[in-house]
Amino acid sequence: MSLLSPKEIVEKMIDQDAFSQWLGIRILSVSKGGCSIEMTVREEMVNGFRVAHGGITYSLADSALAFASNSHGQHALSIETAISHTSPVLPGDQLVAIAKELQSGQRLARYEVTVQRNYKTVALFKGTVFKNDTPWT
Repeated sequence: MSLLSPKEIVEKMIDQDAFSQWLGIRILSVSKGGCSIEMTVREEMVNGFRVAHGGITYSLADSALAFASNSHGQHALSIETAISHTSPVLPGDQLVAIAKELQSGQRLARYEVTVQRNYKTVALFKGTVFKNDTPWT
């Protein structure tokens, strides 16, 4: 398996992830099977209703899923995801996504990600990943 720590894996991932960089994602914490990340919603991220495009919140949660699921040291790719938007997100809002592993087997693992603004939930995300045999090096 990987000789890299969960934090080293996530740092390596984000260094190669232009989209997460464009979002302005910052890593708050990383552990095996979990992570917390944050970003600030910018003006160019809003839709015609002047709220953040749903894809912004989704993308933040999806990045949290990717980082948490790869933190065990082997490559993991999402195979199913879903999100519920529970509150509008506005320009200037600082969002925090908290990913937690719910179940992990040999090949599949399930995660939940809560996206918050000021400790209040604005979106609930769930995802399933497939783990292959490629280690992080």
